Amino acid sequence: MKIIFAAGGTAGHINPAIAVASYIRNQNPQAEILFVGTKDHMESRLVPNAGFNFKTIDISGFKRSFSPSALSHNAKTLFKLIKSRSQCKNIIDEFAPDVCVGFGGYVSGPVIEQAVSMKIPCCIHEQNAYPGITNKALAKKADRVMIAVEDAAKHLESKNKPVVTGLPVRGELIKANKEFSRAQLGFKSKPFILSFGGSLGAAPLNEAMFDILLEDAQKENYYHIHSVGTNGSEYLEKFEKAGFVNGKKGTVEIRQYIDNMDVCMSAADLVIGRAGASSISEIEALGKASVLIPSPYVAENHQYHNAMALVNRNAARIIEEKDLTTENLRSLIYKLIEDKPLLSEIGKNALNMSVKDSTEKIAGIILSLAKS
Repeated sequence: MKIIFAAGGTAGHINPAIAVASYIRNQNPQAEILFVGTKDHMESRLVPNAGFNFKTIDISGFKRSFSPSALSHNAKTLFKLIKSRSQCKNIIDEFAPDVCVGFGGYVSGPVIEQAVSMKIPCCIHEQNAYPGITNKALAKKADRVMIAVEDAAKHLESKNKPVVTGLPVRGELIKANKEFSRAQLGFKSKPFILSFGGSLGAAPLNEAMFDILLEDAQKENYYHIHSVGTNGSEYLEKFEKAGFVNGKKGTVEIRQYIDNMDVCMSAADLVIGRAGASSISEIEALGKASVLIPSPYVAENHQYHNAMALVNRNAARIIEEKDLTTENLRSLIYKLIEDKPLLSEIGKNALNMSVKDSTEKIAGIILSLAKS
């Protein structure tokens, strides 16, 4: 059995694909798996590190602007798109896959398009509540369309009814135990708030959170860990000037990056952050109450739609970035953290949205297509 995975651009596309491919490899050691991506994005590092064969095509995304630089970029992208079809054909001819799988992003487009034209069974996975342009186009041609959340179906025209599979979540996070994690962190009975703006950080969240964290450090009513992100070094300096020593003061800890997210998120009573598909899936899998602040700078404003999928089911609260202030955020945090029944209800609703066997479901669909 031979399978091609097309995934690239961001970790949100790549890591779920690697999780599914790893599961298939563990269950079917004879399966041959090939990833297709680009040489200059993180798939070129993550895929080989996971032990999979990797081939590249020369492709880039279109910029949604009419500036001279954007128009020049888009002209080059159009040329690359035409060229990539022949690159994809050569890869597919040489590897001869039984099935091709697209996990979103512009890399998926030419690979799946070419595979369809060669009558090779194909499936795609859409992780966001509002699908991207590439998957919207591919859904009309793919043999199976898998979606992380039910809301995505109303934005897709597909050959067959989309299947809700959820999005794979890291095994160590699913297995994490709240009480054990709190003990690891040295926490006692006080509530624990976890806040972060993604690996790079989010300046608007850091700014809105600054005075709240200073206040929490003085009152010591709650434990609070906040990540400023790798782009947030200036905030580390601000906290140091405000009396934080090695990022700590009272019951508050400031980090640049959270490298034990499984421990921190499982221990949390309330999670505050962006609304990327992976974060949402982790929040759902652990049944956490959350305040979501969608990034308005992403394609199709998909983080807003991701957040609203939970908000509409009373499984989260939302503050749009345009409405984000210290006062609004402080008021909502304290309202939630001081109402245990409400926190519990929101968390249970989030848990009910999770798909426990996401990896197995996606792998099953891929393997059934391969065998067909």
